[in-house]
Amino acid sequence: MTSSYDCSTEESRFEGLAHAQRAITAQQCIVMPTDTVYGIAADAFSPLAVRLLLAAKGRSRTMPPPVLIPRMQTMDGLAVDISDDARKLAETFWPGALTVILHAQPSLDWDLGETKGTVALRVPDDELALDILARTGPLAVSSANRTGQAAAQTAENAQEQLAESVEVYLDGGPRPTADADADALPSTIVDCTGTRVRIVRQGAISLESLRDVVPSILAFGQEVVTWQPGEDSPLTAQAAEGTEPSVDATQAEETTQGEETEQTPEAARPETETETVAEAEDSPAADTEAVEEVSAPDAEASETAETEASPRTVPQDPSGPQGS
Repeated sequence: MTSSYDCSTEESRFEGLAHAQRAITAQQCIVMPTDTVYGIAADAFSPLAVRLLLAAKGRSRTMPPPVLIPRMQTMDGLAVDISDDARKLAETFWPGALTVILHAQPSLDWDLGETKGTVALRVPDDELALDILARTGPLAVSSANRTGQAAAQTAENAQEQLAESVEVYLDGGPRPTADADADALPSTIVDCTGTRVRIVRQGAISLESLRDVVPSILAFGQEVVTWQPGEDSPLTAQAAEGTEPSVDATQAEETTQGEETEQTPEAARPETETETVAEAEDSPAADTEAVEEVSAPDAEASETAETEASPRTVPQDPSGPQGS
């Protein structure tokens, strides 16, 4: 039977967190608030729980959920080949509304869907969400709504859409909170698996803010073209005429050859589903979440808490238990 807890009171909050932890251990789904919108969450290491999450939303394996983690150090236990740019972005915007797509740790025993070997990670900037993650470990999280519907900004709205498919609803009030001074935007998703970081979904964190940290980041839909010498080359034109290249032409050739020029094509890649948490559908790892975001290919640390026995093993942070 579905239970709902008003987490504005200490007693109800404690009971809700305990019930949510038991539900995650039992491979059931819960609904919890994040810093963006409400998310539906499940044990990231339980294939059954992830299937139940996708079924509750009416979503297929082609749209895997992001994974929310309690602290940045957990990233090294879940991903490999993490670039310096990815670390800079995580250090700057975590906890917060940035989902980072990375190469998944191949040794992990999990099945988030068709991730193509990637995972989307995020540390949410929400006290209640971090409390839950401290008890359960990494959670697969997607926006708490049926696919095609608006993301839930209250626990009540989430329950109207997801009903009995969720064991526990944790009511933390409206999201984003009134003092957040922000609209209900999903997390921004960046793909850090290539040679250059690129935005695959524009969300709460602007391109300008991201470029303050990583100036070379590519905007959503922006392509990179490597210039090759050809008919437009000053050296090629002068060689065809049988003349010696000028100093200016030689310098232009040397400075231009091999440079990357950026352009935004008239027809950018198709936009993803406007669903919030965590998750660009055209991205290999993340779905359209805003919880941040809660994948694989949304997802956002916290105090370490004792967790009940679980059928799966959560990878340990390389740095050991740390607070947020």
